[in-house]
Amino acid sequence: MSEKELKEDLPTVIDELEKKCLDTPDNAMAHHHLALVYRKAGRIDDAINRLEKVLEIDPFSTEANVNLGAIYFDRGELDKALDANQKAVNINPVLGQAHTNLGLIWQQKGEDKKAIEAYTKATDCDPKLSTAWVNLASAHIMAGNFDNALTAAEKSVELEPEFPMAQNNLAVALFYSKRYQEALEHANKAKDMGYEVNPQFFDAINAEIAK
Repeated sequence: MSEKELKEDLPTVIDELEKKCLDTPDNAMAHHHLALVYRKAGRIDDAINRLEKVLEIDPFSTEANVNLGAIYFDRGELDKALDANQKAVNINPVLGQAHTNLGLIWQQKGEDKKAIEAYTKATDCDPKLSTAWVNLASAHIMAGNFDNALTAAEKSVELEPEFPMAQNNLAVALFYSKRYQEALEHANKAKDMGYEVNPQFFDAINAEIAK
């Protein structure tokens, strides 16, 4: 079923999955699928309850913990999001997505050092996880670690060249590395992809190029 079809037929999908869960109450996959559909339908409390049911059946479900953490993150319940993702990495220490999520949570909490550690762990676990590299570049930029930011930004663009934020991060890192013409090139790429590049950033690049 396509995304559009699913949205149009959510009540029917929910009815079918609820029946399946009643008929097979120990079917963790059915409960998990229902939780995801509840979330898509905006029934967030029901999604949380269903994911908790999944974890009753299968306490070692990293996917359920990660999805539960995502819901709590969206609701701004950062401590609960942290706990859920930490449980996921306790179960599977090399789960790159959970480490990336931990980085996002630590950033929201203003713990930049812990965020960088989490993103770095994510890239160690899954070197091809582009979102981890993008977030790591952003965190290093915010911390003023521009050499590290450049390394992470170059890797993120290598993995996902069509990701506008990756292009913007690379532009910023190149600017602080005094590679202004390259910075302009990547800032323009980010803008062309729809990223809202700060106009003052363009002014700063062009001023340096004009010197």
